[in-house]
Amino acid sequence: MHIAPDLQLPSLPEVTLRALDACHQDESYRKISEIVSADTALVARILALANSALYGPSTPIRSVDQALLRLGTRRFHTLVLTAALRQLLFELGGEEWQQLRDFWRHSLTTALTARALATLTRYPEPDEAFMLGMLHNIGELIAIKTPATEAKQHYLDHQSDIAAELVASWGLGPMAADAMRYQQALPSELRDAGHLVKLISLATRLALSDAAGIAAAGTVFGLNEELTREINRRIGHEVSGMAASMGIPLDEDYCGESASRQLKQTILRQAMANQAINLADLTGETEDILAETVNSLTLITGLPALCFGHTGDNLVLLSGTIGDIPELAVTAKPGGSVLTEAFISGLPVSLGERSPTVLDRQLLSLLHTPSLLAVPVKGGDDCPGVFALGTDNDHLPTTLELADIFTRQLSSVLANRNLATASAEAGSEGLDQEIARERLRKQVHEVSNPLTIIRQYIYQLRGRLEDAGVQQELDVIRDELDRAGNLLLQMSHTDAVGSGDEGVELNTELESLARILEDSLFSSGNRNLKLSLCSEPTRVAASTTRIRQVVINLVRNAAESLPEDSGTVEIHTASPVWQNHRTWVELEIKDTGRGIPGEIRDTLFSPVKTTKGEGHSGLGLSIVKQLVDDMEGIIACRTGQEGTTFRILLPTASHKKNETD
Repeated sequence: MHIAPDLQLPSLPEVTLRALDACHQDESYRKISEIVSADTALVARILALANSALYGPSTPIRSVDQALLRLGTRRFHTLVLTAALRQLLFELGGEEWQQLRDFWRHSLTTALTARALATLTRYPEPDEAFMLGMLHNIGELIAIKTPATEAKQHYLDHQSDIAAELVASWGLGPMAADAMRYQQALPSELRDAGHLVKLISLATRLALSDAAGIAAAGTVFGLNEELTREINRRIGHEVSGMAASMGIPLDEDYCGESASRQLKQTILRQAMANQAINLADLTGETEDILAETVNSLTLITGLPALCFGHTGDNLVLLSGTIGDIPELAVTAKPGGSVLTEAFISGLPVSLGERSPTVLDRQLLSLLHTPSLLAVPVKGGDDCPGVFALGTDNDHLPTTLELADIFTRQLSSVLANRNLATASAEAGSEGLDQEIARERLRKQVHEVSNPLTIIRQYIYQLRGRLEDAGVQQELDVIRDELDRAGNLLLQMSHTDAVGSGDEGVELNTELESLARILEDSLFSSGNRNLKLSLCSEPTRVAASTTRIRQVVINLVRNAAESLPEDSGTVEIHTASPVWQNHRTWVELEIKDTGRGIPGEIRDTLFSPVKTTKGEGHSGLGLSIVKQLVDDMEGIIACRTGQEGTTFRILLPTASHKKNETD
């Protein structure tokens, strides 16, 4: 029986709701990935799309994190919404809800166990093991949504082959397919099998928490009983915690009808908000769009509304659904009213039981309602406007949810419009902007010099003090000076190099950054910054901002490890570099400093107490590691008495073509 790679499978409605909410709240892709990874149906949909022909011939996706990076935020949000809509089509009975909950618990337990075993046995791709653990029993999920008894039994009897067929169709490779195909092999047959096959087979057995699984751990990997039981205990606790966070009961009868109704309401509200926004004229200036959409907000809430735009230091009444609109402009500074509080905080504010200010009373009079809700329109760090809704407090939660969904979607419309405008304006950039950049670079150099002197004096003063508390306070001051210096460096180098679909030319970016770094970090003594750049193209699949942050952090650390009056930091590139069946651009940052102390090496890329002046450490390197991971790169460190070298491999833009939006 052939299985289509793009499956339509049921999810627990609680998981889908949480994924929708995470997208709606614009949570980080790591948080979204954590939620989505816990659901087999969503993982299957993501893999089918991310590895589809839509993206052309490219490296197969082997983790949900990689899939999200390839799909991009917009397409992924659409995928989650589509998956949520499909959930409404599944008609599950009481027994099937129980089966779906038990399936979810077992697949998640298997996945977490597979990742733990992968880490313990040094398998290089623990996330791949996790993902295959989520998919190993996908045949059971197909059976749950299949009404015909004969077909249902077929899926249950051929789970291993079904999972292997799907994994192969998604391009995950023969080893992943084998891990699915041989998951039920006897432990005695697995001693010399491939690492991934052993991981998945043992994880499926340990997920059952029985004596046979404990014995298999000893046979397959030589794990003792005490360690194996501790792994089971920890994974069980993790699954319980995840279930509790999503409101999924594990120790009682389960029925997803209530969560399904909530999911339906959420989808309908999002669809209503989207449709209402599209009814408005979304052309013209931001103020015109805000003034237009107040009618749409009243349409979906059924409540009178006013729209205030942010102009200068004031909030100005632009439009409303109350008849004649008076001229009204109020200060945008905090004044105690719900309107200004919502504007300042960026959060919805209800009048509720609080005592109204004069402005609150004015708005209540205009709206002819007993209460008031103010909802800001978010625009990054800016708030272009605030809606004031007249309410009666009887249906406040529903009103708040609708208004919040509406304003978030409106914010997205405005953000996309602003990006398009900025892109068009960037095309007309000329000599004036280049002159402005050079002037800013020189100004940053003038500011950086005293910052460098202050930093050096603090270091000398710290060495003369014996009070540990004062030393820590000086460390805080130094860290803040470093942060200020980093901000100045970033300010002085705008995104002159494009960071769109074509990637970033690394050598060009490094040459530009080097001029600024020389002015700020190597302007005194015999310290030198040396560029050793290859002659081949170095276009990488990354954003200018991330490249800049990585280089600034590493070069600053390297400069601070040098003796006060001498030393060299070298930036080296090589391209192309072939490693792990991929093409990379290599970036090396070397210094002739003292090397990294042993106590720092053990937790090199973790946030730890800073010891700047004695080696590379602190929050900076954890940020660097995060940024490199986000770019799907690899970072490694080599250190000794002759200095330290950080080696970074970044995917080439040609290798990553068509992988992102």
